[in-house]
Amino acid sequence: MRTEPAPFRTIDARDWLPPEPMEAVLAALPELDPGRELVLLLYREPFPLYRVLEARGFVHRTVLHPDGTFAIHVRRA
Repeated sequence: MRTEPAPFRTIDARDWLPPEPMEAVLAALPELDPGRELVLLLYREPFPLYRVLEARGFVHRTVLHPDGTFAIHVRRA
């Protein structure tokens, strides 16, 4: 049985313009403890963010909700 990581913080950036969502995520990453998860909510998929996360040792899982919200779950690799 797989358990989900405990949420650390949710950033609701659905009404923000780039680069604000990426800046907010990058500012929060140093505080993200192992086993915890950061969730970013957007109306578009942040492809540039994925490369930055990988380069910094983080992994992500993206879920598209019926209302068009992308929930990007970020945790340490």
